[in-house]
Amino acid sequence: MREKRLRRKIRHLRIRKKASGSLGAPRLAVFRSNEHIYTQIIDDKDAKTLAFASDLKLQKDKTKTDEKKTKTDIAKLVGLEIAKKGVAKKIKKVTFDRAGYKYHGRVKALAAGAREGGLNF
Repeated sequence: MREKRLRRKIRHLRIRKKASGSLGAPRLAVFRSNEHIYTQIIDDKDAKTLAFASDLKLQKDKTKTDEKKTKTDIAKLVGLEIAKKGVAKKIKKVTFDRAGYKYHGRVKALAAGAREGGLNF
């Protein structure tokens, strides 16, 4: 398991060398844990987070409905949420930073939600 995490970390560093966010196209960074997914839009030149979204806020709102959702469905909702916050701050174009995770499952669903919400990458 340590080897798997190390390989992901190396992939992440390799990707970060190439992808950096500017004010014209900030970086959409993704962090995925076993239970949650977090995303933020970052301007690397000023080292500032412009927008943040995670499934923790969605889970608080989820208590209102009894319907169960999969982690992938929740990731798509997080993508829609970050897109809504980005568009509100007049951000249309971003650079997608998948942080060494495979573009599959929750990461892919988050990207689809962000595109559906109005972000281009």
